[in-house]
Amino acid sequence: MIQVTLPDGSIKAYEAGSTPMDVAKSISEGLARNVLSASYNGETIETTTPLTTNGSLVLYTWNDANGKKAFWHSTSHVLAQALQELYSGIKLTIGPAIETGFYYDVDFGEHKITDADFKKIEDRILEIAREKHEFTMRSATKAEALAFYAQENNPYKTELISNLEDGTITFCDHATFTDLCRGGHIPNTGFIKAMKIMSVAGAYWRGDEKNKQLTRVYGVSFPKQKDLTDYLELLEEAKRRDHRKLGKELELFAFSQKVGQGLPLWLPKGAALRDRLEQFLKKAQKKAGYEQVVTPHIGQKELYVTSGHYAKYGADSFQPINTPAEGEEFLLKPMNCPHHCEIYNTKPWSYKDLPKRYAEFGTVYRYEQSGELHGLTRVRGFTQDDAHIFCMPEQLDEEFKKVIDLVLYVFSSLGFENFTAQISLRDQENREKYIGSDENWEKAENAIINAARDKGLNTVVEYGEAAFYGPKLDFMVKDALGRQWQLGTIQVDYNLPERFDLTYKGSDNELHRPVMIHRAPFGSMERFIAILLEHTAGNFPLWLMPEQAIILSLSEKYENYAKKVLNLLENHEIRALIDNRNETIGKKIRDAEMQKMPFMLIVGEDEEQNGTIAVRRHGQEGRGNNSMTIDQFALLVQEEIDKTLKVFNV
Repeated sequence: MIQVTLPDGSIKAYEAGSTPMDVAKSISEGLARNVLSASYNGETIETTTPLTTNGSLVLYTWNDANGKKAFWHSTSHVLAQALQELYSGIKLTIGPAIETGFYYDVDFGEHKITDADFKKIEDRILEIAREKHEFTMRSATKAEALAFYAQENNPYKTELISNLEDGTITFCDHATFTDLCRGGHIPNTGFIKAMKIMSVAGAYWRGDEKNKQLTRVYGVSFPKQKDLTDYLELLEEAKRRDHRKLGKELELFAFSQKVGQGLPLWLPKGAALRDRLEQFLKKAQKKAGYEQVVTPHIGQKELYVTSGHYAKYGADSFQPINTPAEGEEFLLKPMNCPHHCEIYNTKPWSYKDLPKRYAEFGTVYRYEQSGELHGLTRVRGFTQDDAHIFCMPEQLDEEFKKVIDLVLYVFSSLGFENFTAQISLRDQENREKYIGSDENWEKAENAIINAARDKGLNTVVEYGEAAFYGPKLDFMVKDALGRQWQLGTIQVDYNLPERFDLTYKGSDNELHRPVMIHRAPFGSMERFIAILLEHTAGNFPLWLMPEQAIILSLSEKYENYAKKVLNLLENHEIRALIDNRNETIGKKIRDAEMQKMPFMLIVGEDEEQNGTIAVRRHGQEGRGNNSMTIDQFALLVQEEIDKTLKVFNV
C-alpha cells in the first residue's frame, strides 16, 4: 500500500500501482469523467501512470491551468497527425501548449498552407478525436529515437534528440502516430469536442533567423462546442476593445516610423489622461510619506555594472553611448533603482531617518525586438511609477503591508476588482541566474509570504518568476474579458544595498545595511493605460476621462448660452467642451458616442429660458430629456466620482 496526499491535506491509502484515474474514481465518478491530467510530487504525469511511492497528488480538470495545458498539448499531437496525413513528406518539429491554445512548427517543404486549408485540417482532427485514441507514453534509448527519425529523414527531431541524455527520452503514441514528447496528456482524444485553426505564421527553427523558416500553425480546442463559440465571440469583443484601435479613435496616442518603433507619442488628450493618473498617485504617495525625485534618462555604464543590470540586460538592450572623451560610456536607463540608490548615498543616515521613500515617474528604455512590439503593451521606452523604500529590517513587514494597501487603493479606484497576488520566488533548482546569498533570499521570500498572508490576499506561488535581485509580489488582474495581466509589483531586495554599499547608523552606533523595497502599482504608464483602455472599452472612470461632458447646441442661436454653460461647468471643475459644428443634433450625438463622452448636455430654447441643460448619458437612447440645473448636474458628477475615487487612508 502507498499513502497518497490530496490537495485538501487528506491522506488515503491505495494499492501500489494505482493510477491517478483510480484515485479520481475512488473520490467520485463525476471527478473521474472530468480529470484531464495530474501531477505527483510536483512532477507532471499521465492519468494512467502507476503510483509506486508515497506522495502528493493533484488532479487537474478544464478549470485548472494545468488541465488546459494538457488538453492543448494533446491536441497539438492530433494536429501533427492530421497534417502528416494530409501533406506527405512534411517534417514536424515542436508543438507546445501556449497561453491561448497551441501551435506546431512544421517544415512543409513544397506544400503551401493557407486559410482555405483550415477547414479540412479541422475536420480531420475532429474525426481522429471521435475515435477516442488513448495517449500512451513509452521510453526509448537514444539510439532507437535517432533511428526512428533517421528513417523519417527529420533533421529537426534528430537535433533535439542529440541534445538529450540517454535514459531521459520518451515518446507518445496515439492511433498510428508517434511523437517525441516529455508527457502530460489527456486520457484520450475523445475529450476534444471542438477546435479551430486560428492562423499560420512564419517562425525560424529555434527562433534563430539564421535557421530555416518554418510554418507555425496556431490552433485552439475545447471540451464543448459552446466553449469554442464563446471564445470566438470573446475574440471579436477583444478586437473591438483593442487599445491600438481605441487609442486612435479617442486621439490618445500615436506612433511614427520617423521617431522610431516602440516609442509612443502622447497626444494632448492622452497626455492629459497620463497626467491625471500621475497626480492621482502622487497625491496618495504624498499622504504615505513618499518624496518625489527626478533622475536622468542616462547613466554611466559603470552604474549598471554595479547594479547587475548590465550583466542581465546589456546584451539585449540599447548599446552604450560613446562620448568624445576616451573610454567614457553611457547607457539609456534600463531601470530607475540604481539612480535611487545613489540618491540615498548622497548623505549619511541614522536609524531615526528611516524609512526613506523615494518616488519617481521615471522613463526607462529596453531594446525589444521589432517582432515583439505591440502597441503600448510592449514598447522600447516606457515610464514606470517607480518608488524605492529604504528601511531597517525590523521595518520591512510594516512597510511592505503599506505598499499592499496603496496597490489595492489604485485597483479599487480604477475598477480592477478581480485579481490574484502571485508570490514570485526563485527557481528551486537553477540558482545561477540570481544574485545574493541564500540567507538574504530566504529572509526576503519569507517577508513577502508573511505579509501577503497577514493581509488576507488570495495568493498563488510561482517558482522561477522572481527578479534577478529579489522575490516579488505580482498582482495578476483579470480584465472585463477574463484575460489575466500582471499589474503592479512589490519586490524585496537585500542585494542592491550591498552592491551600492548603502548604510545607516543604528541605535548601537554601528553601521547597518538597509533593506530595499521596489514598488510600482501601475507597472508602466504605457502598459497600464493600454490594459485600462481594453478593460473599460474606453469608458474610463468619470474622474479620469479627458472630457467629462460635451455641450451640444441645437443651433447657432444658442451658442452664447452654450459658452455660459461651459464657464459654469469650469467653475465646478468639470472638464467640458462645446461642439458648435454646423451639424444636426443627431450627428453630434453619434460623434460624441464614438468619443465615449460620459455626458452630452443639449441646450436649446427651453434650456436657455430656464437656465437648465438636457442631460444625456453615454449609451442612453434619445436626445436627453433629463432636465436639470448646472448645480444639480455638478452634484451628480461629484457623487459619481466619489463612488469610485475613494480617499486613500494611510
